[in-house]
Amino acid sequence: MSDAPTGRTETSVELGARAAQRAERRMLIDGELVDAGSGARFDNLSPATGTVLGATAAADERDMERAISAARRAFDGGDWSTNRDLRKRCLEQLQTAIDADRVDLRDELVAEVGCPVMTTETAQLDWPLADSLRYPTRLIDTFEWERVLDGGGLFGDRNVRTVVKEAVGVVAAVTPSNFPIEVILNKLGPALAAGNTVVLKPDPHTPWNATRLGRLIAEKTDIPAGVVNVVTTPSNDVAGLLGTDPRVDLMSFTGSTAVGKLLMRQGADSMKRMFLELGGKSAAIVLDDANPAAIVPTAVGVCVHAGQACAATSRMLIHRSLYEQAVADITMAYQYVPVGDPADPATLVGPVISAAQQQRVLAAIDGARRDGAEITVGGGPADGLPEHLAGGYFVAPTVVTGVDNSAPIAQQEVFGPVVVLIPFDDDDDAVRIANDSSFGLAGAVMSRSADRGMSIARRIRAGSFGVNGGMFYGADAPFGGYKSSGVGRQCGIEGFAQYLETKTIARRERRPG
Repeated sequence: MSDAPTGRTETSVELGARAAQRAERRMLIDGELVDAGSGARFDNLSPATGTVLGATAAADERDMERAISAARRAFDGGDWSTNRDLRKRCLEQLQTAIDADRVDLRDELVAEVGCPVMTTETAQLDWPLADSLRYPTRLIDTFEWERVLDGGGLFGDRNVRTVVKEAVGVVAAVTPSNFPIEVILNKLGPALAAGNTVVLKPDPHTPWNATRLGRLIAEKTDIPAGVVNVVTTPSNDVAGLLGTDPRVDLMSFTGSTAVGKLLMRQGADSMKRMFLELGGKSAAIVLDDANPAAIVPTAVGVCVHAGQACAATSRMLIHRSLYEQAVADITMAYQYVPVGDPADPATLVGPVISAAQQQRVLAAIDGARRDGAEITVGGGPADGLPEHLAGGYFVAPTVVTGVDNSAPIAQQEVFGPVVVLIPFDDDDDAVRIANDSSFGLAGAVMSRSADRGMSIARRIRAGSFGVNGGMFYGADAPFGGYKSSGVGRQCGIEGFAQYLETKTIARRERRPG
């Protein structure tokens, strides 16, 4: 992001105008950059201002049908699934092309996602660009594609069994609005490196980062036609074809638990493979021996990107001996969390993604208040914002106390800058409360004793966990959830393997004589 000509920090209005000039509005279908067959488009809104940034092709059923057909034909009729050298070269080309477009991609993310520009230096952009494609590309050379088992023959003959890993087929990749390029690259990388073809359907609130990738694939790589298709649509019915079409072999979805359950039902008839990375209501446990200086930063971390992170530790369980002081300190800190224009490098909390999401967050807070919760700070739309943000979808950082773990605000994913503070009595009580959730995505614990922290981590039913600030993120680290937080894993060997089928081939060899 650059400064405005006067030397001041530019606003989202100025950044959005520049991003709109450089955005790709077309889809990628069967190797071509195309508008919707009907010519229809839908608006892409700025979450920071509520104004229209521009338009994007709005696919209908015929466009989606063409994309699925192209992906199926490219898998069945081409050599993408078997030509590892081609896959490696193409992914390296895509990495180079994305790196060259990093500045424009950063602007687009701030404009259409509303993420603070500081977050693009971590998980929004720079972290995934560092290894989300490079890691699975390296696996093309190092993964054990075949292994041989000996033994088990009849009548003295030799029985040689070869276990072969093969691509699943056509992958539908459905991605969310909160960390779009991060999720897209962590789906595309392993899916393509494993030899699959892909139909990518990005969230309609954030289409341009995906369409930009489509343009780079078409213009800067040797990826064959149909191997990657990017279909943008605001229609749930059109998107739903990916879940019901039997030509799609695997659904790779990141989003809400409710939609994940729907996709499982839709995919049952065709026995579709599923990777579902869903919601969370993760707990950060503050033990009685925790460093008090770490409590407030952990609480403030919930607000990053307006709390729109599935792994956010939006339940803080605090030992009763530390609870009263922690509530006072967190409340004070939340009054000063920088809320404002996401284009400003000083902003920590930008807007939520849409007016509808803003209303959902505010409704959850109002429901907690009606149930007797105390809102110690926040609790409504953010105020004091500059005039150009008046139409944006901002929520004030909010601290909720006075509820137990059974309260809806403690059980349901809010996806906003809202933290719930709950006291506990001892380690067993903390584990009980943390596990008393339908979710199991992530969690954290703070203790001066690493051994004690590790003991807690091993007792929590969650897919990822941090001890004393340990960070589990990385293309080499499997990420996903227990219970209603999903099925399968993103990243790591486990994430790569879920895009593969397993075949065992037995060969009988007669022994001499």
